[in-house]
Amino acid sequence: MMDQAQKSLERRVHGSCDKHESGTYERSNRAVQSALSNRATEQPRHPRSGREREPSVPSTPMPSRAARLRQLLQRPTCHVMPCCFDALSARLIEQAGFELTFMSGFGVAATRMGGPDTGLLSYGEMVDQGRSICEAVSLPVIGDADTGYGNAINVKRTVRGYAAAGFAAIMLEDQVAPKRCGHTLGKQVVSRHDAFQRIQAAVDAREQGADILILARTDARHPHGLDEAIARARGFAEIGADIIFVEAPHSIEEMARIAAEVPAIHMANMVEGGLTPMCSTEDLHRSGFRIVAYPLTLLSAAMRAMIIALERLRIGRTAPDELLPFDELQRRVGFDVYDAESRRYATQDR
Repeated sequence: MMDQAQKSLERRVHGSCDKHESGTYERSNRAVQSALSNRATEQPRHPRSGREREPSVPSTPMPSRAARLRQLLQRPTCHVMPCCFDALSARLIEQAGFELTFMSGFGVAATRMGGPDTGLLSYGEMVDQGRSICEAVSLPVIGDADTGYGNAINVKRTVRGYAAAGFAAIMLEDQVAPKRCGHTLGKQVVSRHDAFQRIQAAVDAREQGADILILARTDARHPHGLDEAIARARGFAEIGADIIFVEAPHSIEEMARIAAEVPAIHMANMVEGGLTPMCSTEDLHRSGFRIVAYPLTLLSAAMRAMIIALERLRIGRTAPDELLPFDELQRRVGFDVYDAESRRYATQDR
């Protein structure tokens, strides 16, 4: 565009200079250069208001969520990770100052379907729920993907879909489909070979471009014992999984053995009332764990609060005193941010 403007100006000025002396031509040529320089330095104006736009400042691209999760996991600490089940619970976790969260399959089944975590939800339903969660927050989110929703090719598609939805990591397990909650009776696992194939497919998808970490989970402790669970966890790490999770060990001693015998980044799972004893974050860190997940804490707290409020309303009493003030409720869901942005656009000249 600048070259075309220069040629146009030169044609107009030079055409009028044919009958003038060379000095006049030189002055005209300097005028051309001055006009072009002024045009290049002139601040762009808003197309409607005519006001000068502020010059844009180049910004450094923010690292992806997967990259930020990798950075978090390099810290020598055990990260507390409350688990979410929808966009609101994820936003509350972020507002409370936590640095990562996990989309719980148990929680999504309960809130989206009102049913149990028994493999009833599809890939499409889970990735849709995850997309709304990832859009609501900026922190890294790990997504529960159950068994990967099919064979190795399905697993690769699932990994790519979770990455596209915004997840920082995806959890895949070795249960037989349809799977069950890891702390309930009746769960079974596929063969060690099939379990390794699932994780290999996930790692392949990551290596082929999916920007996402692989969290490999084994549920073999309950049906086959701790030795088999450790053997599978070690195999997952050797294949290339980024995070290892042995579900439902029975003691802190078992957890320490898992971390000691499988060189990897490990996640622990604290289910209130589950098969694994509740341990402090300090004990888990000393035992070699880098993440501790609380998959049901928020869901259970929310359900209990709703049950109490409903019972009070049913018998004709007012709701409990523990309700949020209305102004805080509005702020928590973002009315203040929405209204501020709305005012900014409303005050612009049209």
